[in-house]
Amino acid sequence: MSPAFPRRRLGNGLTVSAIGLGCMGMSDFYGPSDEAANLAVLNHALDRGIDFLDTADMYGVGRNEQLLAKVLKTRRDDAVLATKFGNVRAPDGRMLRIDGSPRYVAEACDASLARLGIETIDLYYQHRVDPSVPIEETVGAMARLVEAGKVRHIGLSEASAATIRRAHAVHPIAAVQSEYSLWSRDVEVDVQPTCRELGIGFVPYSPLGRGFLTGAVPAADGLAENDARRNHPRFQEANAALNRALVDAVTDLAQARGCTPAQLALAWLLAQGEDIVPIPGTRRIERLDENAQAAFIALDASEIARIAAVLDAHPVAGTRYPADGMAKVNL
Repeated sequence: MSPAFPRRRLGNGLTVSAIGLGCMGMSDFYGPSDEAANLAVLNHALDRGIDFLDTADMYGVGRNEQLLAKVLKTRRDDAVLATKFGNVRAPDGRMLRIDGSPRYVAEACDASLARLGIETIDLYYQHRVDPSVPIEETVGAMARLVEAGKVRHIGLSEASAATIRRAHAVHPIAAVQSEYSLWSRDVEVDVQPTCRELGIGFVPYSPLGRGFLTGAVPAADGLAENDARRNHPRFQEANAALNRALVDAVTDLAQARGCTPAQLALAWLLAQGEDIVPIPGTRRIERLDENAQAAFIALDASEIARIAAVLDAHPVAGTRYPADGMAKVNL
């Protein structure tokens, strides 16, 4: 019998699997996918005890939530469901605006509940901070959703330390979700310490560098035409060539440890604190099983030190988003 999957607490009272499942790529951004395969991955995750499922209303312009609804219909009690609002897209996928207005918060929540086919969202994030609306107003509207029983816990994504403090003063924030991995560590400066000080959990998305850190994902030219990573600076050939040096070094460390690069990258994140729950995404059961095994890898101080030396020796080339995306983070 396999051991029970480890669990961690986010904020005050939200307990989830130590590794979650990011569901975005099942419906959007990373090229074509197969619904039957996606449903098999989702059910396999729940069977393994990976119950922290992460989606958003913008993923597939609602289609990702509708996909999860097919699993939640019979397995709602097996899942801890997180979704997000704020990035407003047109039906054809065009990004229209970021909306954190109280009216939109309420409308978006109701729409997500309907697509998901559930009565309550376990963790509801503001996907991006709306600079035109005071965070106190947005979080106040989110708090009213908690009072109404539509949401259990609230969170923020890609918010600055100052915004997190202001938000937490209005209503307890259970988790902050931001990009964090071996090649995206800017949150270590002040966001992560602020979360720890306030007792807020931290959820790293893209913990495998959008797949690049696994060594299995090519540079931009090798990706599908509709794969959003083709536009990401770190995947452009000049930067990708430099970033492969980091991947090669991480691969060497992983081989010495007897694990895969993905497992080492996730184990490193888990070693940064018990309040950290990464959410790698995948559309393949074998990758999910590979990622899950990282929860059982305990890195010692000497291994952490060797990883730190590798990171110091191989600075990452390129920003984590194109310019328009970078303008929307850490607000």
